[in-house]
Amino acid sequence: MTPAQTWAPTRTYRLGEFHAFEGGGRQFLYLVPAGAIFELDTAAATVISLLSEGAATPEELMEKLTQRDFAAGDAAELIQEMYLARVIVARESTSDSTGVSREPVETPPADFPLQTLVMNLTNQCNLSCQYCYEFGEDKVATPEGKPKFMDLTTAKASVDFLLEQSSGRKAVHITFFGGETLMNFPLLKQVVTYAGQRAAEQGRHIDFSLTTNATLLTPTIIEFLSENSIGVTVSMDGPAELHDKLRVFANGKGSYDIIAPRVRALIQGHRTRPITARVTLTNGVTDVVRIFRHLKQDLGFHEVGFAPVTTSPDRLYAINERGMDGVLEQFHILADEYLEYALRGEMHGFSNVSDTIAELYQGVNKSHPCGAALGLLGVGPSGDIAPCHRFVDSDTHSLGNIATGVDREKQADFLNRGHIGSKYDCHTCWARPLCAGGCHHEAFVRYGDTGHPNLHYCDWIRDWTDTCLRIYGAISAGNPGFLEQFAERKALN
Repeated sequence: MTPAQTWAPTRTYRLGEFHAFEGGGRQFLYLVPAGAIFELDTAAATVISLLSEGAATPEELMEKLTQRDFAAGDAAELIQEMYLARVIVARESTSDSTGVSREPVETPPADFPLQTLVMNLTNQCNLSCQYCYEFGEDKVATPEGKPKFMDLTTAKASVDFLLEQSSGRKAVHITFFGGETLMNFPLLKQVVTYAGQRAAEQGRHIDFSLTTNATLLTPTIIEFLSENSIGVTVSMDGPAELHDKLRVFANGKGSYDIIAPRVRALIQGHRTRPITARVTLTNGVTDVVRIFRHLKQDLGFHEVGFAPVTTSPDRLYAINERGMDGVLEQFHILADEYLEYALRGEMHGFSNVSDTIAELYQGVNKSHPCGAALGLLGVGPSGDIAPCHRFVDSDTHSLGNIATGVDREKQADFLNRGHIGSKYDCHTCWARPLCAGGCHHEAFVRYGDTGHPNLHYCDWIRDWTDTCLRIYGAISAGNPGFLEQFAERKALN
């Protein structure tokens, strides 16, 4: 049966939604509804060229292809292949002025099982970083009157909650967070023991990670982290004069000289997991290449990831549009290096590329920007449940308490606001499967609504996504085996 016979009731074929790009001398399409990548050959390019002139019935398309010396059988097979890949569509659907069909992203099931719990062991910190989203000028947390440190009862209840709410998952994850996580290290040790035992009783596994400012690391702590295979991400903003601009103690003294030797000891002493760095870019701290070189080559981090500060645009440390353009230029420099490494089969360490490549390889197609309130929840010292760690201790965004469970109405409201289907500005953007409108917390700080798309980053995100697509294409052409390592990778916290 030919495609014309199969799909005659729909009357016409039209182009699906895709983004064309080149990599390694080959042509590709990023298929938006599927979140997939399709290599474009001459035959497929012919079909796209024909349909770019306007929709065509199956008979018309077959006739045009045979006029270009395609055998009828080959033309029919080509059309069917492109239809199945969703490069072209043959059904009634909403289209824009170009005639391109745009398909909605599916909504995740209401009972989506929990996978990650972020446990804020304390809301206290020994640093006074001026841009801190928890205690800085743009804070959403309201910790007054609440416990400053999580206790063992709340911690055990949180572990039990994770195991109960993750039905069907053989492996789940706990991320320890703060404040400064290691200020409550005794509890962290107890949680690791308790969680490991409870998971083993159920024939399951719990993986652990933490984020720290590294000021409190000791040989004993490092040994514990290594023995228990706990992943570590260090918040660090580069060499001393950059790091110390905003990452300071309460007396204004910079923290670099305290952190650097402890980081070196951590990297040397942690034998079971690679150590990563997470850089917050701010006004005056945007020398991405220099920061990367220092953290990766001088200190020895396995990977380094960058993110612009989440803040209102009028803060002194906010990065303006020109500054973000400069950041993008430097991202491109590191991206070019990344490709050179990948073609040699070597890891470069720039996690902003690796994280995006992993999502492309896995065919990620997001209904929401991240797992917040979906596969991930945050728990504060009081036991209050939040969509993620960035909303912990915020009464406005609380989703319940460990003692009473999740308020499903509040959770549904949060998820409905954040769904890509509710963000009309995003509906015609080809990069939406990876972005889905951007961070909920960023949206609230900038626009006062967790469901508002991060419009100030749109052009930036499209440029960066296109860059990563080109890298992906070049790797798939020059060293495809390199991509296999991304099958299970998750983005850095």
